[in-house]
Amino acid sequence: MLKRWKITIEYMGGGYHGWQKQDGLRTIQESVETAIYKFCQQNISITGAGRTDAGVHAWAQIAHFDLDYGARPLEGFELAKALNAHLLNDTIIIRHAEVVADDFHARFSAHNKLYTYRVICNRRARPVMDLGKAWHFKHALDVKSMYEAAQHLIGHHDFSTFRDSNCQANSPMKTIERIDIKERRYDDFGGQELLIEVEGKSFLHHQVRNIAGTLSLVGEGKWKPIDVKHALEAKDRTEGGPTAPADGLYMTRIDY
Repeated sequence: MLKRWKITIEYMGGGYHGWQKQDGLRTIQESVETAIYKFCQQNISITGAGRTDAGVHAWAQIAHFDLDYGARPLEGFELAKALNAHLLNDTIIIRHAEVVADDFHARFSAHNKLYTYRVICNRRARPVMDLGKAWHFKHALDVKSMYEAAQHLIGHHDFSTFRDSNCQANSPMKTIERIDIKERRYDDFGGQELLIEVEGKSFLHHQVRNIAGTLSLVGEGKWKPIDVKHALEAKDRTEGGPTAPADGLYMTRIDY
C-alpha cells in the first residue's frame, strides 16, 4: 500500500555539496535516498522543503516521499530508526517520521520558514568547538544597531540587493515577517554568540546569508542602520554587503 511519509532531518552540512542531488557529489538528498534504498531496496526520490547550499546546516529540514511497504505494519519511529542505522557514516539523522495525507508537499505546503544565522564575536581565539558551525569575529559587534538596521527589511520588498546572481526564482519579490537578533554569552571571557533569526514563507538564493553579511557591516560600524534601507531600495546586488559564510546558516523550523 502506497503511503506518503514526512520526515524531519537534522544535519551538519560541512562535507556535503548542499541538499540537492548532483552526479558524483556527496549531498544530503543523495545520502538519505541511499539510506531508504538500503532499508527497502526501492529507488525512491525525496522532495525537500528547500535547497540548502554546501556547508549549510539544518535542525529541521522537512522532506516527503512515497513508499509502498506492502501490508506490513510500519510505525514512524521504526522507519526513523531503520534509516538512521544506514546513516551512521553521515552527519545526518532522521529526527521524526510520520505518515501524512497524499496531498502533503514538503515545499508547497509550507507557509513559514525560520532560518538562523550564528555569529560568534568578541573572542580573539578561534572557537574550535564550533569551527564550521558559525561566523567568527574577533571584536564585538553593535547588536542594537544591527537590529535597528534589520527592521528596514521587514515586509514585502524587491530583494534584488540580497539576491545571488545565480538565483532561479521568477521574481525578487519576497516577504520577511520577522528579523530578530538574540545575544547570549559564549564563554567566560567576554565571547558573545549572536543568533540572527529571519522568518518568512520563502527566500531567494543566498538571501539570508546576504542579509547577515550586510548586517555585519552595521555591527562593525562601517555602515549606519539607514544604509541598509538605501541598499534595499537600490535593488542592486553590488550595493549590498558581503555574502556571509555558509557554515553559519541553519534551517531551523518549517511550519505547515
